[in-house]
Amino acid sequence: MKHKSTVLITGGSGGIGLCLAREFANAGNDIILAASNAERLEKARTSLLEGCNVNVYCFVSDLAAHEGAERLYNDIKAAGHTVDILVNNAGFGDYAEFVDSDWEKQERMVTLNITCLMHLCHLYGAEMKKRGNGRILNIASCAAFAPGPYMAVYYASKAFVLSFSEALSVELKEYGVSVTALCLGPTTTNFTNAADMKKGCTMFKKIKPDTPEAVAKTGYKAVMRGRAVKYHGAPTVFTALAVRFAPRALVRYFTKGINSKPETENK
Repeated sequence: MKHKSTVLITGGSGGIGLCLAREFANAGNDIILAASNAERLEKARTSLLEGCNVNVYCFVSDLAAHEGAERLYNDIKAAGHTVDILVNNAGFGDYAEFVDSDWEKQERMVTLNITCLMHLCHLYGAEMKKRGNGRILNIASCAAFAPGPYMAVYYASKAFVLSFSEALSVELKEYGVSVTALCLGPTTTNFTNAADMKKGCTMFKKIKPDTPEAVAKTGYKAVMRGRAVKYHGAPTVFTALAVRFAPRALVRYFTKGINSKPETENK
Protein backbone atom coordinates (compact mmCIF):
# COMPACT_ATOMS: atom_id res chain seq x y z
CA MET A 1 0.00 0.00 0.00
CA LYS A 2 1.26 3.49 -0.74
CA HIS A 3 2.61 5.43 2.24
CA LYS A 4 -0.06 8.13 2.08
CA SER A 5 -3.57 6.73 2.06
CA THR A 6 -7.05 8.17 1.70
CA VAL A 7 -9.25 7.19 4.62
CA LEU A 8 -13.06 7.25 4.55
CA ILE A 9 -14.62 7.54 8.00
CA THR A 10 -18.39 7.37 8.42
CA GLY A 11 -19.81 9.19 11.40
CA GLY A 12 -16.65 11.26 11.31
CA SER A 13 -18.03 14.59 12.52
CA GLY A 14 -17.53 13.85 16.22
CA GLY A 15 -16.79 11.32 18.95
CA ILE A 16 -14.77 8.23 18.10
CA GLY A 17 -15.03 8.93 14.36
CA LEU A 18 -13.39 12.35 14.62
CA CYS A 19 -10.72 11.00 16.98
CA LEU A 20 -9.94 8.23 14.50
CA ALA A 21 -9.75 10.82 11.73
CA ARG A 22 -7.22 12.74 13.81
CA GLU A 23 -5.09 9.63 14.31
CA PHE A 24 -5.00 8.99 10.56
CA ALA A 25 -4.43 12.67 9.74
CA ASN A 26 -1.55 12.91 12.22
CA ALA A 27 0.04 10.01 10.33
CA GLY A 28 -0.14 12.05 7.11
CA ASN A 29 -3.19 10.47 5.47
CA ASP A 30 -5.90 12.31 3.55
CA ILE A 31 -9.33 12.12 5.16
CA ILE A 32 -12.87 11.78 3.83
CA LEU A 33 -15.53 12.48 6.46
CA ALA A 34 -19.13 11.38 5.95
CA ALA A 35 -21.98 12.36 8.27
CA SER A 36 -25.47 13.81 8.12
CA ASN A 37 -24.83 17.21 9.73
CA ALA A 38 -23.09 19.69 7.42
CA GLU A 39 -22.24 22.19 10.16
CA ARG A 40 -20.60 19.58 12.39
CA LEU A 41 -18.71 18.18 9.39
CA GLU A 42 -17.24 21.58 8.59
CA LYS A 43 -16.18 22.09 12.22
CA ALA A 44 -14.54 18.66 12.17
CA ARG A 45 -12.75 19.50 8.92
CA THR A 46 -11.43 22.76 10.36
CA SER A 47 -10.14 21.06 13.51
CA LEU A 48 -8.35 18.37 11.48
CA LEU A 49 -6.64 20.90 9.23
CA GLU A 50 -5.08 22.65 12.21
CA GLY A 51 -1.55 21.35 12.46
CA CYS A 52 -1.94 18.65 9.78
CA ASN A 53 -0.70 19.01 6.21
CA VAL A 54 -3.39 16.77 4.71
CA ASN A 55 -6.51 17.08 2.59
CA VAL A 56 -9.88 16.72 4.31
CA TYR A 57 -13.02 16.23 2.24
CA CYS A 58 -16.57 16.25 3.58
CA PHE A 59 -19.65 14.48 2.25
CA VAL A 60 -23.05 15.12 3.79
CA SER A 61 -24.90 11.82 3.72
CA ASP A 62 -27.79 10.19 5.57
CA LEU A 63 -26.43 6.67 5.81
CA ALA A 64 -29.44 5.50 7.81
CA ALA A 65 -31.59 6.02 4.72
CA HIS A 66 -32.12 3.24 2.21
CA GLU A 67 -29.43 3.30 -0.50
CA GLY A 68 -27.50 5.88 1.55
CA ALA A 69 -24.30 3.84 1.27
CA GLU A 70 -24.52 3.58 -2.51
CA ARG A 71 -25.19 7.30 -2.85
CA LEU A 72 -22.13 8.10 -0.74
CA TYR A 73 -20.01 5.68 -2.77
CA ASN A 74 -21.13 7.26 -6.04
CA ASP A 75 -20.54 10.80 -4.75
CA ILE A 76 -17.01 9.96 -3.61
CA LYS A 77 -16.26 8.20 -6.88
CA ALA A 78 -17.60 11.14 -8.90
CA ALA A 79 -15.28 13.44 -6.94
CA GLY A 80 -12.34 11.33 -8.09
CA HIS A 81 -11.29 9.86 -4.75
CA THR A 82 -9.93 6.35 -4.23
CA VAL A 83 -10.50 4.94 -0.74
CA ASP A 84 -7.55 2.97 0.65
CA ILE A 85 -8.89 2.54 4.18
CA LEU A 86 -12.57 2.27 5.08
CA VAL A 87 -13.68 2.98 8.65
CA ASN A 88 -17.29 2.04 9.36
CA ASN A 89 -17.87 4.03 12.52
CA ALA A 90 -21.39 5.42 12.03
CA GLY A 91 -24.03 3.86 14.24
CA PHE A 92 -26.44 4.49 17.08
CA GLY A 93 -28.44 2.66 19.73
CA ASP A 94 -31.83 2.93 21.40
CA TYR A 95 -32.70 2.34 25.04
CA ALA A 96 -36.26 1.03 25.33
CA GLU A 97 -38.30 -2.12 25.57
CA PHE A 98 -38.41 -3.34 21.98
CA VAL A 99 -42.19 -3.74 21.55
CA ASP A 100 -42.75 -0.25 23.00
CA SER A 101 -40.02 1.38 20.92
CA ASP A 102 -40.36 3.54 17.84
CA TRP A 103 -40.29 1.17 14.86
CA GLU A 104 -38.85 3.71 12.44
CA LYS A 105 -35.91 4.34 14.77
CA GLN A 106 -35.25 0.59 15.07
CA GLU A 107 -35.38 0.19 11.31
CA ARG A 108 -32.98 3.11 10.75
CA MET A 109 -30.66 1.58 13.33
CA VAL A 110 -30.52 -1.70 11.44
CA THR A 111 -29.99 0.17 8.16
CA LEU A 112 -27.09 2.19 9.58
CA ASN A 113 -25.45 -0.32 11.93
CA ILE A 114 -25.76 -3.32 9.62
CA THR A 115 -26.92 -2.68 6.04
CA CYS A 116 -24.82 0.44 5.41
CA LEU A 117 -21.71 -1.14 6.92
CA MET A 118 -22.23 -4.30 4.90
CA HIS A 119 -22.86 -2.37 1.67
CA LEU A 120 -19.77 -0.18 2.03
CA CYS A 121 -17.67 -3.28 2.73
CA HIS A 122 -19.12 -4.86 -0.41
CA LEU A 123 -18.44 -1.82 -2.59
CA TYR A 124 -15.00 -0.86 -1.31
CA GLY A 125 -13.97 -4.42 -0.48
CA ALA A 126 -14.38 -5.33 -4.15
CA GLU A 127 -12.14 -2.43 -5.19
CA MET A 128 -9.52 -3.38 -2.60
CA LYS A 129 -9.55 -7.02 -3.69
CA LYS A 130 -9.02 -5.98 -7.30
CA ARG A 131 -6.11 -3.69 -6.34
CA GLY A 132 -4.59 -6.26 -4.01
CA ASN A 133 -4.46 -3.98 -0.98
CA GLY A 134 -6.66 -2.12 1.48
CA ARG A 135 -7.83 -1.98 5.07
CA ILE A 136 -11.27 -2.00 6.67
CA LEU A 137 -12.06 -1.09 10.27
CA ASN A 138 -15.55 -1.89 11.57
CA ILE A 139 -16.57 -0.52 14.96
CA ALA A 140 -18.20 -3.29 16.96
CA SER A 141 -18.73 -3.33 20.74
CA CYS A 142 -18.65 -5.46 23.85
CA ALA A 143 -22.40 -5.55 23.18
CA ALA A 144 -21.55 -8.06 20.44
CA PHE A 145 -20.84 -10.73 23.05
CA ALA A 146 -24.29 -11.00 24.65
CA PRO A 147 -28.01 -10.34 24.22
CA GLY A 148 -29.00 -6.92 25.54
CA PRO A 149 -32.43 -6.50 27.14
CA TYR A 150 -33.72 -2.92 26.69
CA MET A 151 -31.23 -2.39 23.85
CA ALA A 152 -32.05 -5.57 21.97
CA VAL A 153 -31.58 -4.38 18.40
CA TYR A 154 -28.36 -2.49 19.14
CA TYR A 155 -26.73 -5.49 20.82
CA ALA A 156 -27.85 -7.76 17.98
CA SER A 157 -26.50 -5.34 15.37
CA LYS A 158 -23.06 -5.34 16.99
CA ALA A 159 -23.08 -9.15 17.15
CA PHE A 160 -23.59 -9.05 13.38
CA VAL A 161 -20.71 -6.59 12.92
CA LEU A 162 -18.30 -8.79 14.85
CA SER A 163 -19.28 -12.05 13.13
CA PHE A 164 -19.38 -10.47 9.67
CA SER A 165 -16.02 -8.75 10.12
CA GLU A 166 -14.29 -11.93 11.27
CA ALA A 167 -15.62 -13.88 8.29
CA LEU A 168 -14.68 -11.12 5.85
CA SER A 169 -11.18 -10.90 7.31
CA VAL A 170 -10.60 -14.53 6.32
CA GLU A 171 -12.07 -14.13 2.83
CA LEU A 172 -10.04 -11.03 1.95
CA LYS A 173 -6.74 -11.85 3.64
CA GLU A 174 -5.38 -13.79 0.65
CA TYR A 175 -5.98 -10.73 -1.54
CA GLY A 176 -3.92 -8.40 0.65
CA VAL A 177 -6.91 -6.79 2.36
CA SER A 178 -7.26 -6.72 6.15
CA VAL A 179 -10.54 -6.41 8.04
CA THR A 180 -10.56 -5.41 11.70
CA ALA A 181 -13.40 -5.43 14.23
CA LEU A 182 -12.84 -3.09 17.17
CA CYS A 183 -14.80 -4.09 20.27
CA LEU A 184 -15.08 -1.36 22.88
CA GLY A 185 -16.99 -0.69 26.06
CA PRO A 186 -18.86 2.43 27.24
CA THR A 187 -17.25 5.58 25.86
CA THR A 188 -17.87 9.26 26.57
CA THR A 189 -19.51 10.34 23.30
CA ASN A 190 -22.94 11.57 22.23
CA PHE A 191 -24.09 7.92 22.11
CA THR A 192 -26.06 8.18 25.37
CA ASN A 193 -28.11 11.12 24.12
CA ALA A 194 -28.79 9.54 20.73
CA ALA A 195 -29.87 6.30 22.44
CA ASP A 196 -32.08 8.18 24.93
CA MET A 197 -30.25 6.44 27.78
CA LYS A 198 -30.99 9.18 30.32
CA LYS A 199 -34.35 7.50 30.97
CA GLY A 200 -32.67 5.31 33.56
CA CYS A 201 -29.93 3.20 31.98
CA THR A 202 -27.29 2.54 34.64
CA MET A 203 -24.59 1.13 32.35
CA PHE A 204 -22.40 4.23 32.49
CA LYS A 205 -22.72 4.34 36.29
CA LYS A 206 -21.70 0.71 36.72
CA ILE A 207 -18.89 0.71 34.14
CA LYS A 208 -16.54 3.68 33.98
CA PRO A 209 -16.56 4.98 30.40
CA ASP A 210 -13.35 5.47 28.44
CA THR A 211 -12.44 8.43 26.28
CA PRO A 212 -12.93 8.45 22.49
CA GLU A 213 -9.29 9.48 22.11
CA ALA A 214 -8.10 6.30 23.85
CA VAL A 215 -10.45 4.13 21.80
CA ALA A 216 -9.27 5.77 18.57
CA LYS A 217 -5.61 5.10 19.38
CA THR A 218 -6.41 1.42 19.93
CA GLY A 219 -8.44 1.23 16.73
CA TYR A 220 -5.77 2.95 14.65
CA LYS A 221 -3.03 0.61 15.85
CA ALA A 222 -5.24 -2.45 15.33
CA VAL A 223 -6.20 -1.66 11.75
CA MET A 224 -2.65 -0.71 10.78
CA ARG A 225 -1.40 -4.00 12.19
CA GLY A 226 -4.10 -5.93 10.38
CA ARG A 227 -5.66 -7.39 13.52
CA ALA A 228 -8.89 -9.32 12.86
CA VAL A 229 -10.37 -8.52 16.30
CA LYS A 230 -9.20 -6.05 18.91
CA TYR A 231 -10.70 -5.58 22.38
CA HIS A 232 -10.33 -2.15 23.97
CA GLY A 233 -10.34 -1.81 27.73
CA ALA A 234 -10.47 -4.17 30.69
CA PRO A 235 -14.31 -4.32 30.85
CA THR A 236 -14.43 -5.50 27.24
CA VAL A 237 -11.80 -8.18 27.81
CA PHE A 238 -13.57 -9.35 30.98
CA THR A 239 -16.95 -9.52 29.22
CA ALA A 240 -15.52 -11.42 26.27
CA LEU A 241 -14.00 -14.03 28.59
CA ALA A 242 -16.92 -14.25 31.00
CA VAL A 243 -19.61 -14.97 28.41
CA ARG A 244 -17.62 -17.93 27.09
CA PHE A 245 -18.08 -19.83 30.33
CA ALA A 246 -21.23 -18.44 31.94
CA PRO A 247 -24.64 -20.07 31.26
CA ARG A 248 -26.64 -18.13 28.69
CA ALA A 249 -29.44 -17.51 31.19
CA LEU A 250 -26.94 -15.84 33.52
CA VAL A 251 -25.54 -13.75 30.68
CA ARG A 252 -29.02 -12.50 29.78
CA TYR A 253 -29.79 -11.41 33.31
CA PHE A 254 -26.35 -9.88 33.74
CA THR A 255 -26.87 -7.55 30.77
CA LYS A 256 -30.41 -6.84 31.98
CA GLY A 257 -28.95 -5.68 35.28
CA ILE A 258 -26.24 -3.61 33.60
CA ASN A 259 -28.76 -1.80 31.40
CA SER A 260 -31.65 -1.68 33.92
CA LYS A 261 -35.29 -1.24 32.94
CA PRO A 262 -36.25 2.17 31.50
CA GLU A 263 -37.76 4.42 34.15
CA THR A 264 -40.77 5.25 32.01
CA GLU A 265 -41.71 1.58 32.10
CA ASN A 266 -41.60 1.45 35.91
CA LYS A 267 -44.39 3.93 36.37
